Amino acid sequence: MAAYFGSANDKMRNTMSTQVGELGPVSRSSTWRTPAIIILCGCAIGMLGFGPRSALGFFVQPMSHEFAWGRDVFGLAIAVQNLLWGLGQPVAGAVADRFGLFRVMCVGALLYAGGLLLMRYSSTPLSLNLGAGVMVGFGLAGCSFNLVLSAFSKLLPPEKRGLALGAGTAAGSFGQFLFAPIGVALIDNFGWQQALTVFGFLMLLIIPLSLALSTPPVASTASAAPADEQTFMKALAEAFGHRSYVLLVLGFFTCGFQLAFITVHLPAFLVDRGISTQTGGWVIAAIGLFNIMGSLSVGYLQNSLPKRYILSTIYFTRALATLAFISFPITPFSAIAFGAISGLTWLSTVPPTSALVALMFGTRWLATLYGFAFVSHQVGGFLGVWLGGIVFERFGSYTPIWWLSILFGVLSALINLPIVEKPVARAVAQPA
Repeated sequence: MAAYFGSANDKMRNTMSTQVGELGPVSRSSTWRTPAIIILCGCAIGMLGFGPRSALGFFVQPMSHEFAWGRDVFGLAIAVQNLLWGLGQPVAGAVADRFGLFRVMCVGALLYAGGLLLMRYSSTPLSLNLGAGVMVGFGLAGCSFNLVLSAFSKLLPPEKRGLALGAGTAAGSFGQFLFAPIGVALIDNFGWQQALTVFGFLMLLIIPLSLALSTPPVASTASAAPADEQTFMKALAEAFGHRSYVLLVLGFFTCGFQLAFITVHLPAFLVDRGISTQTGGWVIAAIGLFNIMGSLSVGYLQNSLPKRYILSTIYFTRALATLAFISFPITPFSAIAFGAISGLTWLSTVPPTSALVALMFGTRWLATLYGFAFVSHQVGGFLGVWLGGIVFERFGSYTPIWWLSILFGVLSALINLPIVEKPVARAVAQPA
């Protein structure tokens, strides 16, 4: 491991070999991959991957106007994208764990870029669903910040992982904050087709950046420990038979439900309450900005505080903030304050969740096991968006979903408390 981190400390090398034994010996040609380079390139990938998909909402009006589509056509494509992103994540994670991260990142970036370019030439709902929905959804599964976080856990020494996981998550939020004005400027000055073309070619930058995060295939691993030889099916059976992992996955459902509902329906909710669309834009901007601080802070704190308590606090804080938000008159100040508090807890669940998976099961199948947790997150997101629309159409109000979000927040706060933060017990081979 010294070739990765430039350290000759035997104790650290032995510790790392037990946790990331699948990496095996590294040639001297890889010494350029210092922790700083790995973190920098990983954050750039997270920013690029999360940015364009966060700005796709700005294409709803120009595309719907040009092709006389209802907004439900565009909404269905984005819903498909989110669902396939979640379903594709464990598959991409398993392939990355088995054959190395670089190949998966390359395929993901090509699918992402191809989906955006197909979206640029879409003139029917079918082609829109194929491009913005299927291709971008699977592309995100192969090159989003989720795989970046698993690479950080595999490639970085333990003392650098916490802050790196927070930085990788914050980079995705910065991409959301950065690509929104870029997308608006490109659409206003050059048209939505050219904007999608630029976004598509920018995704190709992920390919060279992913060289810094590449991990070798399992086949190239020399003399792995018995725990590292664990098969895919055994890893899944171990994880889903582990009570703490199941609790973690169930809690992550709430995160997706709350985030997706707020992202899609909060702007309309504010307009219904007499708040201007400009103020709604500031609320979304506040979420993005404060998420950077929240993710970095949690990434730092998880090195010294129990991760289950951090997650419980995040979910309970969301529930309290939502309760206060809907209980008092909605004003521009209260809306922006809600955005700020939501931002602090927005993606800050990701660093401790991925860190707990690594702690419980090691990093051998980290991308796979975190991928299954992310499926739960995305199913929650799909239901948050879908139920929000159904409830509003039936009752003319989002109130039942707000209360459901509060209930889920409290339940997830309680669910995370019994999590045991220690490696899973495994049988150790005895010498003859």
